[in-house]
Amino acid sequence: MKINLRLLYLYLFSFVGLLIVVIGSISLVNLGIKTFILKDADIYETGPIAKIDGQVQESKEDMDARQRREMTRNRQRELANAIAMISVGAPLYLYHWHIIQKES
Repeated sequence: MKINLRLLYLYLFSFVGLLIVVIGSISLVNLGIKTFILKDADIYETGPIAKIDGQVQESKEDMDARQRREMTRNRQRELANAIAMISVGAPLYLYHWHIIQKES
């Protein structure tokens, strides 16, 4: 097998595409585990935020509701990121790997 610059390019981009797919898949599995199995993995305990005059700014219920909304937003961002990585990495890998297989 003759190694030339074009073949090196094809293997490099095939590897990069596969790496992106693996990272996106890991992120997707991580999100699934946090969503369905370890449901409290994203919950952080916080205390009430006090104003300067000493009165509580938010009630416990308001803080919990805000934390749930933020957790949902974070999970949506993580899902969008994982899907984007897989949808970009898979065609990159498949295209370059197909060319390598066709030339071999």
